[in-house]
Amino acid sequence: MKKDKIKPSSYLFPRPVVLIGANINGKPNFEALAYISSVEDKPPLIAIASYETHFTNIGIKENGTFSVNTPSVDIIIGTDYCGIVSGKEADKSKVFEVFYGELKTAPMISQAPLNLECRVIKSIGLKDITGAEKGHELFIGEVVNAYAGDEYLTEGAPDLSKLNTFTYSMKQYWKVGDQLANAWDIGKKYPEKQQNS
Repeated sequence: MKKDKIKPSSYLFPRPVVLIGANINGKPNFEALAYISSVEDKPPLIAIASYETHFTNIGIKENGTFSVNTPSVDIIIGTDYCGIVSGKEADKSKVFEVFYGELKTAPMISQAPLNLECRVIKSIGLKDITGAEKGHELFIGEVVNAYAGDEYLTEGAPDLSKLNTFTYSMKQYWKVGDQLANAWDIGKKYPEKQQNS
């Protein structure tokens, strides 16, 4: 198969869409973000990268906490609004109904199917690495608590088929589709498939 050389970028498909919550001067603010990744399960760690000039970063650094809220398609308009408008110019505290967990400073969205309450354990200024004038700040947070309604769970765990969430790719949102296969199972067919081809 012929391959064409294309412009380098961080092509990862799809990217999860989340709303990062942080208190700034005691008031909740939310930022729509697709730069997020799982880091570890034990302990549960998540990394987010937010441009250093974003308003949300102030609250993350001020409190050492943030929340990760997985939106459903039902709140896509508010989610996108939080990605378009900066908290420096608009009060985003009323876009969603807010609740707080044990950390008290990581605002979470009641309408989001899944909420993660995180404590910052490490932050890294990425402009120092890239040499750019401005860049992202990487925050690694430990998930201290997770919250979800019963309607989004199967056997006590979040069920992707029930979350009704969406992803981001190339300036578009994509609804999450159907299950394709079972992980750590479909690959067992590899030797058989190889012999028959």
